[in-house]
Amino acid sequence: MLTQLLHHQSNIPLLFTSRELSTAFGWVGTISYLIAYLLLSINKLKSTQKIYHLLNIVGATGLTYNALVLNDYPNVIVNIVWATIALIAIVVIVRRKKD
Repeated sequence: MLTQLLHHQSNIPLLFTSRELSTAFGWVGTISYLIAYLLLSINKLKSTQKIYHLLNIVGATGLTYNALVLNDYPNVIVNIVWATIALIAIVVIVRRKKD
């Protein structure tokens, strides 16, 4: 409804509809996951580096948003858990550096 209202009043097509935005977020999430896994697999990143886990959080966030729009709740759950694991790993890394 809001999309239709904005489109109607401005006569300018919106750059992203909700579905297009969720698809963009989904692709950002997918690419982030793949980059993280590739860099880990070729030893350019280590699981003890925050950037690896940040890439996973970005991936999980993008794919969670996409899954919510699509009402794909199993993927919502797995990506929320994935992001939580990555966040916990960052906390552990930060705490170890303080010691």
